[in-house]
Amino acid sequence: MSESLHIVMPAYNESENIARTVSDWYPVVERHDEDGSSRLVVVNDGSTDDTYERLLELAKDRPLLEPLDKPNGGHGPALIYGYKHALGSGVDWVFQTDSDGQTDPAEFDVMWDARGSYDAQFGNRTERGDGKDRAFVERTLCRILRHYFGVSIPDANAPFRLMSAAYLAEYLPKLPDDYNLPNAMLSTYGVYYGRKVRFVPVSFKPRQAGTNTINVKRIAKIGVEALADFRRFAKAM
Repeated sequence: MSESLHIVMPAYNESENIARTVSDWYPVVERHDEDGSSRLVVVNDGSTDDTYERLLELAKDRPLLEPLDKPNGGHGPALIYGYKHALGSGVDWVFQTDSDGQTDPAEFDVMWDARGSYDAQFGNRTERGDGKDRAFVERTLCRILRHYFGVSIPDANAPFRLMSAAYLAEYLPKLPDDYNLPNAMLSTYGVYYGRKVRFVPVSFKPRQAGTNTINVKRIAKIGVEALADFRRFAKAM
């Protein structure tokens, strides 16, 4: 049986990166489009530059590229928006990565080829080109998740993850639409409930162009705000 794939990619002010990133990832969707329903879904999160206009131009000769546009809400809500759109299309598998060019499409097939054995597979960024500060923030997040949920996760928030639609449909409704850390909780739910998940070593390059709008100070603020959510989620579990 053919299985459809949606690659979900949020984008905010990625005018300098978006053409290169689409060119890198579009062949992955083409290669795995067995029935004409696979898509590269790029969610423009209210960019103030011409990211969306560039996406529309790129889509003219890329029929599997689907640009979406929404008001700015942040990376997490953009992910949730893209995930819900994918589920609404009846897709079989959802893969998520970011639009800043830091992930490697050549590493995708390691997950895809093993999809029949797992409900979800998550990247573990063993090589990090985004600096020690952001790596420290990720380690701190994993410690916090261990404290609240008793889970051991090497990399909770990596933007390199393949999830079955059934897995995503089970856990995504537990999160509000404006939640900032959906990937962290989607990883946590799988480990906590003993689902068939695994963490796959992946590389993580430096940002290819443009400016990272999520700095360490903003990440720390999101993390502090998330503590109350973690307590609420843990109580519900």
